[in-house]
Amino acid sequence: MTEYEQRALDDLRIWQQKMESTTSYFGGLPKKFQNRINKIIPEKVHIAITAAIKQMTRGVIAGSGFTTARPVTDLSLEERETKVQQRIKFYKNTAATEGAITGAGGILLGLADFPIWLTLKMKMLHEIASLYGYDVKNYKERIFILHIFQLTFSSQAQRNKTYAFLENWDTESQNLPEDINEFDWRTFQLEYRDYIDIAKLLQLVPGIGAVVGFYVNYRLTKKLGNTALNAYRMRWKAQKQLT
Repeated sequence: MTEYEQRALDDLRIWQQKMESTTSYFGGLPKKFQNRINKIIPEKVHIAITAAIKQMTRGVIAGSGFTTARPVTDLSLEERETKVQQRIKFYKNTAATEGAITGAGGILLGLADFPIWLTLKMKMLHEIASLYGYDVKNYKERIFILHIFQLTFSSQAQRNKTYAFLENWDTESQNLPEDINEFDWRTFQLEYRDYIDIAKLLQLVPGIGAVVGFYVNYRLTKKLGNTALNAYRMRWKAQKQLT
């Protein structure tokens, strides 16, 4: 085992402890405050947000709308993760810029941020999967991607459940339904929306929208990239133990 691989395993172990924690890792503002903000925002905004999440989820499930390079082979873990970190940096900077621009434009441009940002995040996950050598044309790999997304943007209870699923992916993937459309997209979109509601809805507020959009998009895209990196490290570790 190389020095880099050992360091990666040490970092993975720390991340896994956080995922298994019974205390809140992701944090968040009190639910009462979230409900108060939700009441201020027009219902048509809530409807648009939910529709954007729903359509993006269906797009991932169908495997449409994303062009990804072929799975990368014959690279060491260090070489793969150097490329992965480069893509994460690119997408978090792109997402931050996009968030600032749409946040400065008020409600109409703020609404446009949801589908654009979702697309950027899903595109990033597809590229990371390919860099780790996985073919996203395989519907099981798209299910894995959706669970990475869910692990990042979920309540504590759902996070623990999703982490357990990914940790035992080799077994769980054998029990996936043949029809990919059986994926529980409703839970997926509700968890995601509840997680980011306040931060993203504040982006619609004139005067602070640009700053909020920049910061939130940057921070949450970075968090998603880190979750993906460690999720694929778990699979690398499992394969390493079999050889």
